[in-house]
Amino acid sequence: MLLMNLYRHMDREKVQFDFLVHYTAPQFFDKEIEKLGGKIYRLSVREDYNFFRYWHQLNFFFREHPEYRIVHGHMHSLGMFYLSAAEKNGVPVRIAHAHTNGILNDAKKQIKQYMNNHFADHATDLFACSESAGKFMFGQKTYRVINNAIDSTLFCFDANKRQEKRRELGIDDQFVIGCVGRFTPEKNQKYSIDVFRKVLKRRENATLLLIGSGPMEQEVKAYAAANGLDGKTLFIGNRRDMPELYMAMDVFLFPSVFEGLGIVGVEAQAAGTPTVATDTLPREISVTPLIHRLPLGNVEEWADMIEMAYRDPERHQNMMHYIQSASYDITGVASWLQDFYLSKAAENE
Repeated sequence: MLLMNLYRHMDREKVQFDFLVHYTAPQFFDKEIEKLGGKIYRLSVREDYNFFRYWHQLNFFFREHPEYRIVHGHMHSLGMFYLSAAEKNGVPVRIAHAHTNGILNDAKKQIKQYMNNHFADHATDLFACSESAGKFMFGQKTYRVINNAIDSTLFCFDANKRQEKRRELGIDDQFVIGCVGRFTPEKNQKYSIDVFRKVLKRRENATLLLIGSGPMEQEVKAYAAANGLDGKTLFIGNRRDMPELYMAMDVFLFPSVFEGLGIVGVEAQAAGTPTVATDTLPREISVTPLIHRLPLGNVEEWADMIEMAYRDPERHQNMMHYIQSASYDITGVASWLQDFYLSKAAENE
C-alpha cells in the first residue's frame, strides 16, 4: 500500500515507477499501475521457488534494461538476489527498505533469517518503516526511517459515509469489529476470532468484519465456522474502499504477532476508529489518542479493552491534525522521496 500511495503522489513527469513482481498471476493494483503509466515485469519465484532460474532471470532483466538507475527493494526475503543482480549489472542506486521487525518461529526460520541478514549486502542506501524494523533488519548499520504515509484527506471521518457503507454491507444495526490484513500466521486472525467470541457473549448484535486475502483464508474461515460464527463473521476480501470501511467499524482490532509498522493501524486511527492493538507493535503506530495497546494472551482482557475503546469520547472525530503532526501524511513523504530519487539520479549520470 505504501508503494501505491507514493506512486499516486509522485510527479510522474519527473519520476516513474515500474514494478518487478514475483508472481506471474495478475495482482490487485495491476490496472491502476498501468493506467498511471507504470510497466509491470513478472517473475515466478514466489510460485515455483526456483532460485537458480530466478537468478538467471534477474541478470537477464537488468542486462536488457540498462535504463534503470534506481532499484528500490521492498521484499527483504529476496533482496540478497535482486540487489546483487542490480549491482552486478551496473545499477548505481540500490535501496533496501525494511518493513518488518520480526520473523515467525517456523520450519523456515533459519532460511528466512539468513536471507534477512544479507538484505543490505548489496544496497547503497537503507530505509526502514520504523526504528524497530531498521534495527531488526540492519542492526548497527545507518538507516533512514521513512514513514508509511497515507493520504489523510481520504480518511477524515464522515458520518454519512459510515452509514452508507454499513447499509451496503448489511451491518447498519450491528456492533462492528474490524480486522484488516493478509491471511498469514503473523496477522493472527484466529486470535481475532477468539476475542470476538468473548465480545459476542456481551453483545449479541456484534459482527466481525475481516478484510484481506492470503494463504490462510480458508483455514480462518473454517476456524470461524468450527466456533459457530458463520453468520457473525464477514469475509469481504481485498477492497478499494478502505477509508469508508474503517469508518463503518466501531472498533478496529489489530492483534498481529509482529509488524514493521502496521499502516492499517494508522489508517484506522485516521478514520476516527478506536484501535485495540498488540503492545509489541512499533511505538510509531501510536499517533492519536484512539489507540489502546495490550499484550497477547488473555482474550477476556482484549474484550474488556474493546468495550473501553468503544466508549472513547474522541471516536469518530477528525484526526487529520494528529496524522499530519506525526508526519504520516503522504504529501510530505512523497515530496521528500521524489527529491531523493532525483538527486541520486543526478549524482550517477
